[in-house]
Amino acid sequence: MLMEFSAQTIADLLNGTVEGSAEATVTGLSKIEAGEPGTLTFLANPAYTDYIYATKASIAIVSSSFDPESPLPKTLTLVRVDDARLAFSKLLAVYSDMTKPEPGIHPSAYVHESASVDASASVGPMTVIEAGVSVGPDAQIHAKVTLEQGVKIGPKSIIHSNVHIGRMCDVGADCMIQPGAVIGGDGFGFAPNSENTYQKVVHVGNVVLEDHVEIGANTTIDRGTLGSTIIRKGAKLDNLIQVAHNCDIGENTVIAAQTGIAGSTKIGKNCMIGGQVGIIGHLTIADGVKIAAQSGIGNSIEEEGMVVQGSPALPIRDFKKSYVHFRKLDQLADKVNALSKNLKPQENG
Repeated sequence: MLMEFSAQTIADLLNGTVEGSAEATVTGLSKIEAGEPGTLTFLANPAYTDYIYATKASIAIVSSSFDPESPLPKTLTLVRVDDARLAFSKLLAVYSDMTKPEPGIHPSAYVHESASVDASASVGPMTVIEAGVSVGPDAQIHAKVTLEQGVKIGPKSIIHSNVHIGRMCDVGADCMIQPGAVIGGDGFGFAPNSENTYQKVVHVGNVVLEDHVEIGANTTIDRGTLGSTIIRKGAKLDNLIQVAHNCDIGENTVIAAQTGIAGSTKIGKNCMIGGQVGIIGHLTIADGVKIAAQSGIGNSIEEEGMVVQGSPALPIRDFKKSYVHFRKLDQLADKVNALSKNLKPQENG
C-alpha cells in the first residue's frame, strides 16, 4: 500500500466507528502477529486474538462485538465493523480500484484495426488483441495477454499477465483471470483411424465466463467441441484446475486447486469441491454438493447437498465408518493369521 489512510477515512469507507485516534494513519498492511507501526491489520479469527494485545500495528479492524480481555497497546486504534474479514476484503477492493492502471493502450501492444477497446479500459505492454475483439468499459488487460479473434471482455473485468483467451470466447463483467490461465484451448479429443493413429477432433465451440467469475493462475478451460464450455455467474476456480470441453459449472460453485473435470460434466450451483478431486466425464453433480479433497467421482451425484469423500467417493459418514476399519486392517490381518495357525486340519470323512 503506497497511499496514506487515516483511521477516520477507513471507518468512513467501511461504515465503521473509530475507537482511539481518528487521526492515526497507515501506509501499509501487516498480519496481526507481525504488526509494525504505520500498518493496518485486522482480527477476524478468534485463534489470533492474543496477538492483538501485543501488536505494533497502528490500526486494527475488529468486529463490533470484540471485547478486549486485557489492555490493548496505547498506540493501537480500532475500527469497529459488523464483519471484520468482509470489511478488510472490501477495503482491499477499494484500494485496488484506486490504484488501477491508467486508461489507454501501451505503445508496445498490438490492437487490430477492427478491435474495439473502450476509452476507459487499459491495455498493457506487449499484449495482442486480434480482429473483432471487444474490450468493455474499465476493463484491465495486463502485459503479454493474447485475446484471439472475436473475444469479448466485459466491463470491469481484469485479465492478468500472460493469459491466453482463445477465439470467440466470452468473458462477462467483473471477472478476474489470474496470470498464466488458458481459456479456450482445444479439448483433448482424438479419434482412431484406419492407419492406427489418432485423428485430432477439431473443437469449434468456445468458453463462456458469466459475470463475477474468477479463474486462478495456470488454470485451463477447454473450448467446447460444439457449443460452449460454461462457467456460470459467481463461480470461483482456484489455480491449476483443468476443465474439459463442454463442461457446465454452476453459479457460485467453488473449486480448489489441482482438480480435474472431464468433458461434458455438469456441476450444479453452490457446490464446494476440494483440491485434487477427479471427476470423470458426462456426469451430473447436484446443487449444493460438497466433495472432499482427493476424492474420485465416477458416478453422478443426484442428491442435493450431499457430502462425499474417498475414491471412489462415498457419502461422508460411510467413508468415515469404513476408514475406521481400514486403519485397523493390519491388526485384523494379524488376528486372522493367528487364528489360521491355531486351527486344526479337518480329518477326512
